[in-house]
Amino acid sequence: MHPLRTLTLCLLLGSAASYGAETKATGPALIKADNEPPATNKVTITVKGDKRVIESNGIPDHKVSKFPNRGNPNPISEQKYRLEVPANPQPKSGAATRMMSAWGVALNGVVFDPGTAEVYNDGDRSSPWHYEALSSNKTMGTTPKIKSGLGLDENHGHVQPNGAYHYHGLPTLLLERLSGGEKQMTHVGWAADGYPVYAIYAYTKAEDPKSPLKNMKSSYRLKTADRGGDGKTTPTGKPDGSFGLDFEYVAGLGDLDEFGGRSGVTPEFPKGTYYYVLTEDFPFIPRKFKGTPDPSFSKQRMDPHANLGGQAGGAGQRKGGPGQGKGGPGMGKGRPGGHPPFDGPPPFDGPPKGEAPAAK
Repeated sequence: MHPLRTLTLCLLLGSAASYGAETKATGPALIKADNEPPATNKVTITVKGDKRVIESNGIPDHKVSKFPNRGNPNPISEQKYRLEVPANPQPKSGAATRMMSAWGVALNGVVFDPGTAEVYNDGDRSSPWHYEALSSNKTMGTTPKIKSGLGLDENHGHVQPNGAYHYHGLPTLLLERLSGGEKQMTHVGWAADGYPVYAIYAYTKAEDPKSPLKNMKSSYRLKTADRGGDGKTTPTGKPDGSFGLDFEYVAGLGDLDEFGGRSGVTPEFPKGTYYYVLTEDFPFIPRKFKGTPDPSFSKQRMDPHANLGGQAGGAGQRKGGPGQGKGGPGMGKGRPGGHPPFDGPPPFDGPPKGEAPAAK
């Protein structure tokens, strides 16, 4: 096995073990990625005026697990993405902008989409109590899909009903290729607001590229107070990581701000920039934006044939999908079947607690 892949998987397993010991949430088992994708990856990234344009067919450039699988009934199919991000992003003043659809895009043209459609007790998707794809405790899984897992492969990816393969966490095999198997600060993509995205490591001293690399830690932690729900539409018990709302932001707790990033120099931006970091702990992929996300990442723009309530059935799905009641996983009663084209935004804490340092 490749050195970085071994290191990354060991770190992930180690994080899961310690996380599970503390929270009793073990998260889903990942499926080995030993299948070639059904088509060839196609992606171009160009700068046109004040926009960086990413055109892609959404097919990964690495191996994936078999899809459909027990936890995910959808085959991978080509997409027609034309995504735009600001070439010179600026921080947004005031309240943080939350994720409204896909959060960003990897350099291989596969989107980062960390949210889930699954809601506590199969409730309405407008509920804030969405399950976490990478840390949900199956004993909390009143939703059938959570009990059986979401069919995530070792890249923390799976497939939407429209065939869109997407990442819920670290893109393991993409990171292995981009880093050359070395421990280094590795640029892996762009957020929808235009800031660069790195994976796991950054310089210990943000402004010093000669300082040692450090595994970046988020500044989110589990809440300590009971959830206080009614057990029907809202969960009860002590927060264990099953839901995004189980976590809270504490300034200075880790290395990153509430947006999941920091300001400093990087190999690609030696004069400095604001940048995000994908982490091995929650939120894995950030859920908020330092800047203003481009509307090309909205649900309607990425899949113009979708409706806001979700797609009926979805590509490769039987009615309702395996282990699902009518209406599909995580959908409220009376809604069309299947997932929406992108899993959606589970809010995971309260209002922002102040602005992060200005981007450079």
